[in-house]
Amino acid sequence: MTAPALDFPPFRLPPDAEALRTEIRAFLKETLPTIKGGDRYKTWSSRSPEFSKKLGARGWIGITWPKKYGGGEKSFLHRYVITEELLANGAPAGSHWVADRQSGPNILRFGTEEMRQSILPRIVKGECYFAIGMSEPDSGSDLASVRTRADKVEGGWQVNGTKIWTSGAHRAHYAITLLRTSGTREDKHRGLSQMVIDLASPGITIRPIINLNGKHDWNEVVFRDCFVPDSMILGNEGDGWMQVTSELAYERSGPERFLTNVHVLKELVKLVGRQPGQHAQQVVGKLAARLWSLRQMSLSVAGMLEDRKSPVAEGAMTKDLGTHFQQDLPEIARVLAESDAADADDIADFLDMCQMATLEAPAYSIQGGTTQILRGIIARGLGLR
Repeated sequence: MTAPALDFPPFRLPPDAEALRTEIRAFLKETLPTIKGGDRYKTWSSRSPEFSKKLGARGWIGITWPKKYGGGEKSFLHRYVITEELLANGAPAGSHWVADRQSGPNILRFGTEEMRQSILPRIVKGECYFAIGMSEPDSGSDLASVRTRADKVEGGWQVNGTKIWTSGAHRAHYAITLLRTSGTREDKHRGLSQMVIDLASPGITIRPIINLNGKHDWNEVVFRDCFVPDSMILGNEGDGWMQVTSELAYERSGPERFLTNVHVLKELVKLVGRQPGQHAQQVVGKLAARLWSLRQMSLSVAGMLEDRKSPVAEGAMTKDLGTHFQQDLPEIARVLAESDAADADDIADFLDMCQMATLEAPAYSIQGGTTQILRGIIARGLGLR
């Protein structure tokens, strides 16, 4: 009996998707210099509502969604090109990122028509932002051990509990939140539901979690007798586990899994110059080879998703390898810069950039599933467990 194998068939973006790349580059070249300095950083997680609205005005948020909700009815591959260009150019796309990548598609798939009509057009315009309410205190990687409860009351649900590591909740309008609507924590996957919760609702307290580099990205979100109307339950009661696992699929294998700190590599190439020494050539060449391999894997997964296949293990492997690449990159770049630079003053700004990327790197092990969880998915895909 032949053992299962991971498959990454070669894939090229179609000409109409590649043609979009020229438009996006022209837009970014014109738009990014106009964004306020405080809003311009180097990664997609930086936020600028101004930029999101400008991108929405071009029709590049929700580009795959139906036109009746404001979308463009283009393919997933068109969205892939947009995502690549935003990342490669350090666009501050964090305000709308989660809503475009996964919350909107989840509402399209599981939401009511009322929910779609009231929320999706605002996302498309770059005016409505989402957070993800999954993780809980003391649960580690065991997402199914949900203790935050939603109890049925007249006209809706009363929510009590705590979510943690909730990225961007202090700036978001809504959070798609995984809740226990029946049973107990020991029931694991049974009795879980998702709700679209308005974060301005009474009974919600959002507390900041400051990360290692002093930035406020994460939050603890506490619910105390927070009322959620029946109309805001996402999908069917009890289907939350199936829905949340499909939502995580949107998080894995995209360009953000290997391009988040690509600015470090771009600046390293400038630093070593057009005629680098042999050692610098080898180091930069290896980094470029890893990056290109990850892009080809990611493109392959994108092609399979476009063909309505389910490359679960392939997506997990792309994310796992991408995580290690992004965590390795700033330290490799720092060591090369310090060993090859003729003047320490020439690399001071670059070393600051590497330091910031290093401080952000541990978070990559958590986003979209921890390394241990991903490797378990890969092992199942290979028939090893």
